[in-house]
Amino acid sequence: MWGLPSDIVLYALSLVALAAQAMTAALAAGKRSMDWAGVCMLGSITALGGGTIRDVLLGHYPLVWVQHPSYLLLTAGAALATILIARAVHRLNTAFLVLDAIGLVVFTIVGCDVARQLEPSLPLVIVVVAGMITGCAGGVLRDILCNDVPLLFRAELYASVSIVTGLFYATGFGLKMNAELWTALTFVLGLSFRLLAIRYRWEMPKFVFDENRR
Repeated sequence: MWGLPSDIVLYALSLVALAAQAMTAALAAGKRSMDWAGVCMLGSITALGGGTIRDVLLGHYPLVWVQHPSYLLLTAGAALATILIARAVHRLNTAFLVLDAIGLVVFTIVGCDVARQLEPSLPLVIVVVAGMITGCAGGVLRDILCNDVPLLFRAELYASVSIVTGLFYATGFGLKMNAELWTALTFVLGLSFRLLAIRYRWEMPKFVFDENRR
């Protein structure tokens, strides 16, 4: 996608994730009564922001939306379409979380895929971090622009899901497995992990510091 992914499954999932992340942003914008221009901008920033930050850090050019302007149309269009169907979505919070989970997992896979194809070869830790940035940074930008504490910095499992997904996907690089099958397995693992974490409220330990307590 950011460059095109190496297999058709990942490419198809990446297009779904772009639209999904733009839709989460549109829902967030709607809760804050933004105008239509704000909805489109927030949708594009959320969907494309993670990949843009990753590419800048890795020196990977041209940026995705410069090389493929159609992604701007896709994300803005998905955000606008959400305006039309939002009233038919009775559980906006559930829809928001599921769409966000899809984007998190797919963008993590795409980020790892881009990093592993760069020359010279990058260490595993950099590949996984590149996936995490791609998966998480767009949502962080969305939440900051909406004046929320980003999901990434809350106790619930979010960045952890991205790291596990990236590690699992990266282990397949050296295995002689069908690339499309491995991508699909990684997607199922990551999405299941994220949705289960939401359902059962799995959380990371919290750090609570109160200077008035002794």
